Amino acid sequence: MPRVLRIINRLNLGGPTYNATYLTKYLEPEFETFLVAGMKDESEASSEFIPKELGVEPVYIPDMYRSINPLKDGKAYRRIRKIINEFQPDIVHTHAAKAGAVGRLAASHENVPVILHTFHGHVFHSYFHPLKSKIFLEIERYLAKKSTRLIAISDLQKDELARDFKVASQNKFSVVPLGFDLNRFMNNQQQKRQQFRQRYNIQDDEIAVGIIGRLVPIKNHNLFLDALAKVASQSRKKMRAFIIGDGEERENIYIKVNQLGLSCSLPHQNGTCSSFLTFTSWYKDIDEVNAGLDIVALTSNNEGTPVSLIEAQAANKPIVSTDVGGVGDIVQHDETALLSPPFDTQKFALNLLKMIEDDDFRLRLGQKGAEYVQEKYHYTSLINNISQLYQELLNGV
Repeated sequence: MPRVLRIINRLNLGGPTYNATYLTKYLEPEFETFLVAGMKDESEASSEFIPKELGVEPVYIPDMYRSINPLKDGKAYRRIRKIINEFQPDIVHTHAAKAGAVGRLAASHENVPVILHTFHGHVFHSYFHPLKSKIFLEIERYLAKKSTRLIAISDLQKDELARDFKVASQNKFSVVPLGFDLNRFMNNQQQKRQQFRQRYNIQDDEIAVGIIGRLVPIKNHNLFLDALAKVASQSRKKMRAFIIGDGEERENIYIKVNQLGLSCSLPHQNGTCSSFLTFTSWYKDIDEVNAGLDIVALTSNNEGTPVSLIEAQAANKPIVSTDVGGVGDIVQHDETALLSPPFDTQKFALNLLKMIEDDDFRLRLGQKGAEYVQEKYHYTSLINNISQLYQELLNGV
């Protein structure tokens, strides 16, 4: 039985954790898989419950964090080389940037036969200063030479990595979309909707708009807030807005809310404000959130494949989003979503206003989502695609 060492940056809430866990669990008995994970940031919610619920037990590397630290990164590299020596994998498959760097270097130095890396996103624009971005790009080009194959999670991402950033040639990439168990977003929706809306006292005639994800600069919550302020001043409908998540930008976002004069409720403060806008912090039962919302938004400057939009469509919720990264691959403009250019507050606000004002349009877009994502993003497709790729590479195809 071929052995796979799977290495992931960290187990935080999001697509990479589900992706790595499903591959570890469901590639058996065809492959024996050993899952290794780094440590999450303090501002992130843990998703250790995801592998635990599936009976997967990762091994954690205490020195592998998302941020660069030469001393800790060196320790993580040596630890992974030790694991490779003990486990003797036929395949090392890394997920996301830090795991990809440390893991691929270790695998190359230990002469592992097949080395793969999945790009769940990239940091080549909008994250850092251009010089720093260029350094990261050169590192990825070097690591690509150490890789047997690179995996993009959408056609748009593949084109961006190969054509625009020239990480490697087109034929070095395979496209394998993420996979999820979306049933929980489709089942018991009415009950979950009532639970969420009762918890936050959302009235039946109020339209709830939510944005889900880490509170970090790349997610550009300021655009969401600016658009909310515009729409609230123009809409004839009753609205409620929700920011679901937490992170390093929390205090800056609070300041922005005050500058815009938006009334808000903060988490863990006993509802000190009237709640046009509610901060929920991290919310484990995200299927309940999606059931309770009427519209799901995303305002990122850069994305890989945003899981929040896949989950929203599974819950038959329409999307208002910036058109960045792999977004265009996972939604259908004017069919399940309305898209606008990044940084374009005016266009985003117009799309959000249309979605709020036109009840028939909003419901029509929502109704098409579940069928679309269930067919394209079920985890069984992920398992089959990766299994086939592994076999081809082991056989030298």
